[in-house]
Amino acid sequence: MASTNDLKNGMVLKLDGGQLWSVVEFQHVKPGKGPAFVRTKLKNVMSGKIVDKTFNAGTKVDTATVDRRGMQFSYKDGEYFVFMDMETYDQIHITPEIVGETANYLLEGFEATVAMYQGEALFVELPAAVELTIEHTEPGVQGDRSTGGSKPARLETGYEVGVPLFITTGEKIKVDTRSGEYLGRVNG
Repeated sequence: MASTNDLKNGMVLKLDGGQLWSVVEFQHVKPGKGPAFVRTKLKNVMSGKIVDKTFNAGTKVDTATVDRRGMQFSYKDGEYFVFMDMETYDQIHITPEIVGETANYLLEGFEATVAMYQGEALFVELPAAVELTIEHTEPGVQGDRSTGGSKPARLETGYEVGVPLFITTGEKIKVDTRSGEYLGRVNG
């Protein structure tokens, strides 16, 4: 148990009959009149649904002990994604539902954080940005560069992102794993 005064981003709470909710944002509010309260934005760990919830300040909330482990994506086994624990070398199979959008940026050997609760994988998190190579994109048309337009590019994972016209096939780019946005070229 914890108090709403102790909330932190990333903390996982057990609410509504055992459902797990991750704290995305929280704000302590002390109005001029009335008692203080805590306004939160919570994300359902299983469904990904985000809700706003308000608690009275000092309310007791049930916390879930979620173990976040550094794991390496090894390979895809049928529909399952196989991750290896970096400390114990144990391998776990994670369903596509749990991997979710992260699959768009996963390559063999990539490190990710896997959140575990009572032996079950809850979700997979990648760093905020990853570096991937462009497998294919149409060449930019000479003279188009000043417009600041973009074109689709297929990454080595098969996922498609919008890139500036001057980017070519074979270049390595940085992509934001939260929004899928192009962040820049990787030199080297």
